[in-house]
Amino acid sequence: MGALLLDRWLGEPQRWHPLERFGALALAAERRLYRHSRRRGVLLLCLLVLPGVGIAGVLTWAPYAWVLELFLLYLAIGGRSLGEHARAVAAALGDADLPLARRRVTALVSRDSEAMDAAAVSMATVESVLENGNDAVTAALFWYLVAGAPGVIGYRLVNTLDAMWGYRTERYARFGWAAARLDDLLNWVPARLTALAYALAGDTRHAFACWLFQARAWKSPNAGPVMAAGAGALSVRLGGAAVYHGCIEQRPVLGLGRVATADDIEASIGLLERAVWLFVLAAGVITLGATLFWGLL
Repeated sequence: MGALLLDRWLGEPQRWHPLERFGALALAAERRLYRHSRRRGVLLLCLLVLPGVGIAGVLTWAPYAWVLELFLLYLAIGGRSLGEHARAVAAALGDADLPLARRRVTALVSRDSEAMDAAAVSMATVESVLENGNDAVTAALFWYLVAGAPGVIGYRLVNTLDAMWGYRTERYARFGWAAARLDDLLNWVPARLTALAYALAGDTRHAFACWLFQARAWKSPNAGPVMAAGAGALSVRLGGAAVYHGCIEQRPVLGLGRVATADDIEASIGLLERAVWLFVLAAGVITLGATLFWGLL
């Protein structure tokens, strides 16, 4: 709760965000040590992630460790920043400034934006809010609850490497395999909890239907449930053709109803915020129940 309030109050650090510094370190390591090899990808993954997990583990034994853990969790989540980037795109669309909207959406998605129309920009932004809401908020909270500071730090570092290396391109198909597979594993449970929270926070019937019948068609085993449930909860359509690295990718359609518009960007942010508080409430109830149970033994 405290980390979420700090994130809402302060947002992400503007000049020196640890995840940005970690990304720069990973890029430098890749430049020096890259090989078209799964083994090399595994090696770099371990070299980059394990020290951070170890440091976080040591800090949990320091005096006032709860303050350090609160600060680390605050750094690991990025709900306010995600909302600010999404609202900036919506504002540009509201001003009918499509070139500006295209430039701003690149802060949220990795696809090519030069040829996007307003509908494609809106759809990409909503997709990013739904998917990154899991990666940057709910999954981070889940791993903190499960494994404390080492868990959330390990998860966010792996998630960052997946965002950098987890592409099925010639360069990363083997080198990025370990980061992509480990991120899939770490996100399996949180993604389904996020999908459940989206369903309960929006149009529940449509969300569950889309999750059940559409999620498996998506290439990612975790983004599929999250985005299908989110699209159903908002009663909009997402997916379809998109351009990545100069190549058109035909993606399945998720959701139902009309195509997402600029107005749905704010709706997706609201859905994420409600889902996060549902997640926190459920965690609090489970924690209280477990405490009472063990107290009676």
